[in-house]
Formats: sequence, C-alpha cells, structure tokens
Amino acid sequence: MSKNHDALLSQLPARLKSARLDKSLSLEAVSRLSGVSKSMLSQIERGESSPTISTLWNLTRALQVDFAGLLEAKEEPSRIAILRSGAVPTITMNNSGCRVRILSPPEDAGSLEIYELAFERGGALESQPHAIGTTEHLTVTEGCLTVISGEASETLNQGDTARYAADVTHSISGDDKSRAVLIVMNPRKLG
Repeated sequence: MSKNHDALLSQLPARLKSARLDKSLSLEAVSRLSGVSKSMLSQIERGESSPTISTLWNLTRALQVDFAGLLEAKEEPSRIAILRSGAVPTITMNNSGCRVRILSPPEDAGSLEIYELAFERGGALESQPHAIGTTEHLTVTEGCLTVISGEASETLNQGDTARYAADVTHSISGDDKSRAVLIVMNPRKLG
C-alpha cells in the first residue's frame, strides 16, 4: 500500500465521526439507519476497527455523504489568515491629518488593538482617556512624532518606541509626514 493510501485510511475514522456530528446524529441513530452496531461504529470512529467496504457503504448511505468524497484527499485549510492591503479597514480622521489602518481583528477591540498610523504634515491624533489601566505602545517607523500622555510629553524619532498611559487624555502629533504602529492594550480585558 502507498503512503497516500495509508494516510487516507488513517483519516477515515475522523471523517466518519465528523460527518455524523455534522448531521447531529448519535451513534445509536447512525446504528439504526445503517444497520451497523453501535459498538462497531464506536470502534471505527476511534480507529480501533477498519470497516469493510459493505459497512462503509452502509455508513455513507446513512450519513448521506459521498462514498468517494469520504476517501478523497482533502486540502488542509490554511492556518494563516490574510487580510490584503486593500481590505484593511481604514479611518481618515476629519481635518486631523491622520489616517488610521486597523490591523487587529474586530473581536480583539477593547483588549488588544493594533493600528498603523499615517500623519500628514502637522497631523494629530487626539484621544480621550480609555479604560483604567489601558496603555499604548507607539513605534515610529518613519519621520518624527510627539506623544503627550497627561502632563508628560516626549519626541520620538524613527525606530523609537514609547509606552505610556492611555487612561488619561493623550495625543500623537507630527510636524512632518510620519508613520507609526500603535498597540493599545487593556490588561483587564486581555486575561
């Protein structure tokens, strides 16, 4: 037997179980529909017994799945989620000279948010206080930016990173065109 054939057979128990669960059927229900004993079904799904062609045929009919499709090699889904550049949500702040690209997934909003910031000459991003304990981590990737957090103020050059409280009034501004990556973290919602 070929390695590919062996690989398909090793996946058969999981594929049969998945087909049964997709139909929300119990082992007992599939047993009644297929004529295959409940204990044999359980053994097949655990990979402890290999079904005969006849048994497999009865199971595929009961589960209403394609016999050939059950044995076909399936492509593994990619474990890399891609959000192409043109699909990244972008917010242009009115009259602020700042464009914000939202890089983090929407389900992370309020706990861990990642943004790409692009400032025009004289652009600024001014923010009201976030939830207590929230911090921002700003890394300048191009140009020069000034960060104000509460009463503190610092100027950052390309490659510099600032970590500061965001649970107070804060702002980021640039005298010239600048770009940065901003990470907003609320530790109370992260864990």
